[in-house]
Amino acid sequence: MALPLRRRRLPPLLPLLLLAAGGLRAAERSGGGGGSSSAMEELATEKEAEESHRQDSVSLLTFILLLTLTILTIWLFKHRRVRFLHETGLAMIYGLIVGVILRYGTPSTSGHDKPFSCSQEDRPFTTLLVNVSGKFFEYTLKGEISPGKIHNVEQNDMLRKVTFDPEVFFNILLPPIIFHAGYSLKKRHFFRNLGSILAYAFLGTAVSCFIIGNLMYGVVKLMKLVGQLSDKFYYTDCLLFGAIISATDPVTVLAIFNELHADVDLYALLFGESVLNDAVAIVLSSSIVAYQPTGENTHAFDAAAFFKSVGVFLGIFSGSFMMGAVTGVVTALVTKFTKLHCFPLLETALFFLMSWSTFLLAEACGFTGVVAVLFCGITQAHYTYNNLSVESRSRTKQLFEVLHFLAENFIFSYMGLALFTFQKHIFSPVFIIGAFIAIFLGRAAHIYPLSFLLNLGRRHKISWNFQHMMMFSGLRGAMAFALAIRDTATYSHQMMFSTTLLIVFFTVWIVGGGTTPMLSWLNIRVGVDPDQDPPPTNDSFQVLQGDGPDSERRNRTKQESAWLFRLWYSFDHNYLKPILTHSGPPLTTTLPSWCGLIARCLTSPQVYDNQEQLREEDSDFILNDGDLTVTYGDTTITANGSSGPHTATTSLDGRRTKSSSEEALERDLGAADHEVTSRGTRLVFPLEDNA
Repeated sequence: MALPLRRRRLPPLLPLLLLAAGGLRAAERSGGGGGSSSAMEELATEKEAEESHRQDSVSLLTFILLLTLTILTIWLFKHRRVRFLHETGLAMIYGLIVGVILRYGTPSTSGHDKPFSCSQEDRPFTTLLVNVSGKFFEYTLKGEISPGKIHNVEQNDMLRKVTFDPEVFFNILLPPIIFHAGYSLKKRHFFRNLGSILAYAFLGTAVSCFIIGNLMYGVVKLMKLVGQLSDKFYYTDCLLFGAIISATDPVTVLAIFNELHADVDLYALLFGESVLNDAVAIVLSSSIVAYQPTGENTHAFDAAAFFKSVGVFLGIFSGSFMMGAVTGVVTALVTKFTKLHCFPLLETALFFLMSWSTFLLAEACGFTGVVAVLFCGITQAHYTYNNLSVESRSRTKQLFEVLHFLAENFIFSYMGLALFTFQKHIFSPVFIIGAFIAIFLGRAAHIYPLSFLLNLGRRHKISWNFQHMMMFSGLRGAMAFALAIRDTATYSHQMMFSTTLLIVFFTVWIVGGGTTPMLSWLNIRVGVDPDQDPPPTNDSFQVLQGDGPDSERRNRTKQESAWLFRLWYSFDHNYLKPILTHSGPPLTTTLPSWCGLIARCLTSPQVYDNQEQLREEDSDFILNDGDLTVTYGDTTITANGSSGPHTATTSLDGRRTKSSSEEALERDLGAADHEVTSRGTRLVFPLEDNA
């Protein structure tokens, strides 16, 4: 049965149920019922249940075989060093092949759907109970069907089985993908480009959304003029499409970058933008859906409704952010003040459950789980990871890496399958061509103007070849697909979903396949050590300190790190790290003396016992500009011109030893095991800014 049901209203259903069941009872009586017919009905019901169970198993087995075949082909491609097609593109191709087989190679297995008229009701129901000869049967909503397609309802049960509920993508498949992005974040390069990443993710996504939305509204008007628009398509629908399609997912490009060891700053910009961009896109789409003007025309512009939507955006994003961060902090406290590290299995299980529950908790509270689980992953990596045992660190990294791999390839396989199994596709050539043009223009307006403005304040400029590569790398993937498939009830949303599917196919196959030639054509560095920094340019400070490359790398990182992170670092290092982890300076040395009791309670005994602090693999070396010094004799001159007594001492063999504050900072940032000696005078030469 395909009845339009939307809201669960059980009490008013009883008259409707009796009315709908009248025709069924009459048909049964005319057939001459009886005890034998009742037994036959029960037997047929049992057979249908067994057949349904078998089809469920076959549908899941189909996806498992797809993933298995994808993995084997990935191994073959890696063995042959084939880079023109990524694993996600392979998964989509295999999904397309299986979709064709299911669509055209399996016979129809059911033909018992019979429409009933429910003209007494003015709205659909989520659940419908039908009384058939005293037996009640429950039917659930599958979606709306246009009157012209009432006799073309899908009769293939197998195709129905492989069509998943959209909530499966949001509640099961998306959380491990998003959490892994935050948990595996390389903080050093991410925070060095934090300001640019935030600008691209927030401002750039909003600009792209409104440009695409307005251009598509013009396309919709054109379709209406030429007679290719058969139903309503509002301006808010166009903006929603702009928000959905603005969610970039350059998984193919980033995988090739990682394999070729492309420039780390370009990787950080693309990865950081895509991670935060997904979160912004989903909150932006929720805000557009919440836009409800007052008055008769619910799709006209209303200033009050607009500012309400802006408030919804800020409220949902900030609330989701806080919920994710708080969950990560709670997990860090639990792992610190308990002895779970003695039981790595329990420790890993708790970490997994706390991380996944963040997504569901945010959704249950009306926030966005994608944002919450992203920042939960970042918080877990920054704090909780330091408290885990060695076994649990390895297990959690590998667990979420495997879940991310399987979930992502499952979604891309389903994309290929959905092209043939989805029942409500609406393909409009004008809308599709207009969408491709709008995406290109929106991406260009997103990258180039923002890069120009960001370069005004960056020491290490975003070069033209970086900008061209970022423009080229605006692939669409799992997030755009999941947002589009979440609501396909109306004509406009069905057209948006079909168009989104084609855009994902094109970007993954064509753009992803052209990544390696584009890197060569743009002369972007490959084979770069992740810890190697770009060569100095005219708009940077050239720092000559010590004898080795480590000190130069740390000073370059220090200069180019975002000022926002430099402000945050001191507070985090002195207070949050000691409270939430076993690393950092003891709180007894950072808090005032009158807080001695609290400091002793919150400081872990390991902080006192261990002389060497726990090291983060991708920690950054952050100092303020005032820490750039020129040292001569007993006088230290800072970069801002101030001077003071030289606090470091010199050992008997002529080597300069560090002060206690320098030692603490380097231990926290993983530099304590790299002894750096300075001979003679340390010089800092500011070069002229030619920007």
